[in-house]
Amino acid sequence: MNDTDAGVIVVKVGSSLLVGEDGRPRKAWLKTLVADIAKRHQAGHNIIIVSSGSIALGARKLGLRKTSRTSLADAQAAASIGQIALSGLWSELLAEHDIAAAQMLLTLGDMEGRKRYLNVAATLETLLEHRAVPVINENDSVATDEIRFGDNDRLAARVGQAATADHVMLLSDIDGLYDRRPDSTNKEQLIGTVDLVDDNIMAMADGSSSSGLGSGGMISKLEAAKIANLAGIEMSIISGKEDHPLERYARTDIGTLFKAGDGINAHKAWLSGLLTSAGTITVDSGAVEALQSGNSLLAAGIVTINGDFERSDVVEILDVDGLKVARGLVEYDSIDCVKIIGCRSSQ
Repeated sequence: MNDTDAGVIVVKVGSSLLVGEDGRPRKAWLKTLVADIAKRHQAGHNIIIVSSGSIALGARKLGLRKTSRTSLADAQAAASIGQIALSGLWSELLAEHDIAAAQMLLTLGDMEGRKRYLNVAATLETLLEHRAVPVINENDSVATDEIRFGDNDRLAARVGQAATADHVMLLSDIDGLYDRRPDSTNKEQLIGTVDLVDDNIMAMADGSSSSGLGSGGMISKLEAAKIANLAGIEMSIISGKEDHPLERYARTDIGTLFKAGDGINAHKAWLSGLLTSAGTITVDSGAVEALQSGNSLLAAGIVTINGDFERSDVVEILDVDGLKVARGLVEYDSIDCVKIIGCRSSQ
C-alpha cells in the first residue's frame, strides 16, 4: 500500500495486540503505533481508529479471567469499566502528538438502521473536518449476544463505508491470509493480493482467535473484506506484533491486500453491508431474472414469506433452492405480503 494514495484510513486494533497477558495495556507498543498514526495525520490524512480492548481491560479491574465474555453480564460490566480506561489511553497517547481524540461507541442498530447510519456518517464527517481522530468501539456494555457485531473487523469495514474511507487496515497477530492454517511445517503461503473474496478464499480461513482475548478470527476479517470490496474500499490485513506496524507495512508490503471493487451507490453499499435482516422472501425463477436485470420484486413472483417484518425493513430474497439472490427494503409488512402472494400489480 502507498500511504500517499489514502485520504481516509481506518485502523483497527484488536484486544490481543492492545492488552497483554497480565490484562494491562501494551503501552510501549501502542506508542509506536500512535507515532505511525500521527505521521500520517500530520501528512494530511484523516485517521479513524477502531479499537477493541474494553472488556479485556475491565476484566482485570474486576478480577475476572480473560474468558469473562462467556458470561454476558460479566462482559458488559467489564466493558463499562474498561471503556473509560481505553478511551483515556487513546486520548493520552494522541495528545502527545497534539491530536484530539473523539470517542464513539456504536451498536449494531446504529449501523443497520438507515437514519442512525447516516447520523454516524455525519458525525464522522464533522470530526474529520476538524482534524480529530475518532476512536470507535462496539458498545459492549449494552450489546447482547443476539444483537451485536461480535467482532470489530466487520465494524471497521462498516465504519470505513460510512466515512467513505480509502483504506481499512486490520492489525492482527498474523501477517495476513495464508493458504492454510500456519503451523510448524512452514508449508503455508502468505496470500499477497486478493481480487475478490470467493468460496476458494473463504476456504482458507480459520474462525478461531488464538489469544483468547478477542472475538474475531480470519473468517470475520474476510467478511469485512467483502463489505469493503462492495463499498469500493481497499482493505489490508497486516501484523501488529512488531513495533511501528504501519511503517513496517509501508516499507515491506508484508500483508494481504484486498482490492477495492468498482463500488456501488451509497444506498446499495449500505444494504450490501448489513449483517441482519427481518425476514426472507422466496421467489420463482422469473422474479430472480427480473431482479438480476435491475427490476423490483413484484408480488406475482413471490412463493413464500418467512419472518415478522414491517414496511421499510430489510429482507433477504431467496430462490426456490434457498440461495440468496438479493436484499432490499420491503414496501409492505409481512401480514400484507402474505395476502398479496401471487397477485399482479393491477390486483
